[in-house]
Amino acid sequence: MNYKLDFTPVLDGLPSLLTACLGTLFLSLCGMALAIVIGIGGVVLRDSRIKQLRWLVMAFVELIRNTPFLVQIYFIYFALPLLGVRLDPTPTAIIALGINGGAYAIEIIRGGVQSISKGQIEAGLALGLHKAQVFRLIVLRPALRAIFPSLTSQFVLLTLTTSVASAISAYELTSVAQRIESDSFRSFEVYGTVTLFYLVISWLMMRFFGLISGRYFSYPVK
Repeated sequence: MNYKLDFTPVLDGLPSLLTACLGTLFLSLCGMALAIVIGIGGVVLRDSRIKQLRWLVMAFVELIRNTPFLVQIYFIYFALPLLGVRLDPTPTAIIALGINGGAYAIEIIRGGVQSISKGQIEAGLALGLHKAQVFRLIVLRPALRAIFPSLTSQFVLLTLTTSVASAISAYELTSVAQRIESDSFRSFEVYGTVTLFYLVISWLMMRFFGLISGRYFSYPVK
């Protein structure tokens, strides 16, 4: 085997790859924000007194968690136009990431909410707090503190899942890497470099979430 490494195409395409990293971060952060909204809203509906709403949330979670993300993003991108809804690749990727992450966030956040004792909720109501205040101050924040490590891991995984968005040509790291590889046929060099980029992105995300945890969810030091 006389294969010789040649990183020239990678070096030539480095500006495009670095810009694509920003595209990946944009997709992941927007997807995470949507996932949080879906997760919190889903938990509220999941514990609703209306049976149909509970069933709807349960069906949503099971549907998303038991189907591949690639199928989900293809459905949004190719099936919705049949209903008259046409989306560009980037909004499609954000919506698909948010829906996928939201299904997992519902179960993670719900687990944290269920860890809060009913006595604390009753105490909050006895102090005259509204139900919304009790949920936000007594239930949600302590629950997020408890489940933040699990939520962080899920969101880092969601960041890596953005690579699947290359299937619909959304602007992100893998799609740019595929273009460079198809022009140069230097698969090892291109995807080896992209692997390093994803490692750096994952590390940055962990650092980012670590700062959030230390700022908002750490226990006070005595």
